[in-house]
Amino acid sequence: MLKAAELWAQTRQAGKPTSHDENIDIDILLAAQVLTSEYLLSDTIVATSNLRHLSLFVPADLWMNITP
Repeated sequence: MLKAAELWAQTRQAGKPTSHDENIDIDILLAAQVLTSEYLLSDTIVATSNLRHLSLFVPADLWMNITP
């Protein structure tokens, strides 16, 4: 949650919020979880349908573009 709060603040300071000011949305929570994971690999890609928000924080692509 601390990492999520950090990302939330950074996006607002950069003028790129991912939700309303009073909310921490799922994109921030997911990105924080990925960034703090002990299993994070250099080639990790988050599968999503919301590239606009997630790609601000972590490598992300549409799930249909990722080859297993």
